[in-house]
Amino acid sequence: MADASLTQAEADSLIAMEKVRADEKEYEFPIPGEKLVIPLTSKDKRENFILDVSRGRIDLGKVTYQNRGRQVVVLVRLDVGGAPHRNPDFEEVACPHLHVYREGYGAKWAIPAPVDKFPNTGDIFQTLFHFMQHCNITTTPNVRKLLF
Repeated sequence: MADASLTQAEADSLIAMEKVRADEKEYEFPIPGEKLVIPLTSKDKRENFILDVSRGRIDLGKVTYQNRGRQVVVLVRLDVGGAPHRNPDFEEVACPHLHVYREGYGAKWAIPAPVDKFPNTGDIFQTLFHFMQHCNITTTPNVRKLLF
């Protein structure tokens, strides 16, 4: 298994790195209970990334957007419509909340999702594009919205 720990400088560099779609494939936004996994790459093709979108099975507004580097390292994750998150210091953070890699903790810390970055988390399809923008995905994958 790959080493899942990074220094904060490495993680910050990967988060800030410009990412582009790895293929021209058209993806369908997942229906409730399903997950979408989209490959990404750095502009110079030296790093590979993954964009995950997971939908809740029962709660239609529950969705997780995740950007991974090095296959297994969660760099950034946005949780919408789920339960509150308890940080390692026992602080509880309501949904929507944003996880950003922190050295020694991975993605175990969360903050309230910044409203200026994610203005309408009730629109889960539009929030995908806000999340991609936040993760510096400049050439976005082709994701098609299905009728819900």
